[in-house]
Amino acid sequence: MPRGRYSLHDPHDGTPLGEEHFQCAPGPSGWRYVAQRTAPSGDHAGSVDLTLDELGRPLRLELHASSWQVRGAALDGVTWVRMDPTGEHATEGNVAAHGFTGASPAFLVAVARLLRLVPGAPATRVRLVALTDPVLAPRTLDQSWALTGRTEHTTDTGLLAVDEYQVAEVDTGEQHTIHLAGDVVLSAPGIELEELESPPSSFAA
Repeated sequence: MPRGRYSLHDPHDGTPLGEEHFQCAPGPSGWRYVAQRTAPSGDHAGSVDLTLDELGRPLRLELHASSWQVRGAALDGVTWVRMDPTGEHATEGNVAAHGFTGASPAFLVAVARLLRLVPGAPATRVRLVALTDPVLAPRTLDQSWALTGRTEHTTDTGLLAVDEYQVAEVDTGEQHTIHLAGDVVLSAPGIELEELESPPSSFAA
């Protein structure tokens, strides 16, 4: 069960945004990721709880940030409920999309798991609902994902396969690269893996 810490920063100017202390593991339903977010000051800033089914679809999502809360799942596309800080009002949403995305590294693992790309294959387009900090406002976007390479590295616990993905924002054409090892993000724009207490878990085919 990987357990560790990511540092988060603005991908454009490098401004520190805090840290995400996480643990994740494959399970009977698929894969689960839970994390606590802290601000640069060290104060609690939110939490992430994401469970995927065996096909990589979001079985259950619960996000907290700045007293806002979102609960979502794959249902007729993706469906979610967003609650305001007072808890008095809730708004529901539903979009014909494949999954969710946001600031947490968990979402990168989730999309990679959902797409199950093959190195060298043509890029695949995916529609996602982005839940953006600090108020988790939903926005639908399209991305193009391609698995551009896979390399194996020798470690104390055996071979570690690292996948390199090229991700493009369809509406802007902006491109970036992410590196994943199993269910752990090694690097991505705005994300750095700072600590990892145990090796990444590998997904079954």
